[in-house]
Amino acid sequence: MDPLSQAALGAVAPQTLASKTAIDTVGLMRIGIIGALAGMAPDLDVLIQSSTDPLLQLEYHRQFTHSLIFIPFGAALCALVFWPFVRSHLSYRQVWFIALLGYGTHGLLDACTTYGTLLLWPFSDARIAWNTISVIDPLFTLPLLFLVVVAAVRKSAFAARFGAAWVVFYLGLGGIQEERAAAAAKTQAEHRGHVGALISAKPSFGNLLLWKTIYEYEGEFWVDAVRAGSNLTVIEGEKVARLNLEQQFPWLENASQQAKDVERFRWFSSDYLAVDKQDPLLIVDMRYSHLPNEVKGLWGIRLDPKAAPDQHVEWTTRRSADASRFEQLWAMLIQK
Repeated sequence: MDPLSQAALGAVAPQTLASKTAIDTVGLMRIGIIGALAGMAPDLDVLIQSSTDPLLQLEYHRQFTHSLIFIPFGAALCALVFWPFVRSHLSYRQVWFIALLGYGTHGLLDACTTYGTLLLWPFSDARIAWNTISVIDPLFTLPLLFLVVVAAVRKSAFAARFGAAWVVFYLGLGGIQEERAAAAAKTQAEHRGHVGALISAKPSFGNLLLWKTIYEYEGEFWVDAVRAGSNLTVIEGEKVARLNLEQQFPWLENASQQAKDVERFRWFSSDYLAVDKQDPLLIVDMRYSHLPNEVKGLWGIRLDPKAAPDQHVEWTTRRSADASRFEQLWAMLIQK
């Protein structure tokens, strides 16, 4: 998730488990700051980049620094950096334990989003994604951040524990909403005669009310939006053909770097790939779009039929959206 969410959760974990003695002698402010910094530290893997290979960052972001097995080592590195600033108040071992709690929350929170996180690296390259929260969700982050600050200022373990309870409640609610949205999408698929389709439901930007659902049937992706309020409402969307390299890119050589990059992007996108309707050379990740019932992906890779055999694909994004699209999203949210 976003750095602010990771910092808030990283702070609340050691604040919640702090003993009365630690609260009195060290204070929840110092404990929270160490936990917050450690909670953000795994995302330093974004520094692993290449000027020639645009997909290198995709492979290493949310990889070893986010894995469960790396948590104690990541915490040890954090403690080495933090301890000199607090050595008069805390031993290295104490700093390491606080950092351990903060660092350990990061990968787990990322796994709750839709991007996928390599929690089991190096034993598995499976991208674990529980699809229970958007990558940015103010309704989750702001109350948690408020309680972290209250805990720090007032030395209130109760505020910290209330923050931890808020995290469990909100992520649990996301799990319930995901199941409701998937059930509505399954009913919609069966109504179309698409029986047995595997449904994927993902929260739209910044909320747990409006969901994007995707399923594949006979070589086509079907995308709809589900408003999971007190009543379930399906907002029908679009469909698009699933990526077929032989048919859509017959000129692509299997041994070329571009073909290898397509497979790398397929792994990152869990095979939710399609060709953009406006750009026949652009392969997009179907999971993300400005509107939850559209197929226009937020990012993708563009192939070049004139590229050299060792040339990489071009990475492209289109994150910006005009006012009309926000109005459409708002209309879906308020069911207008």
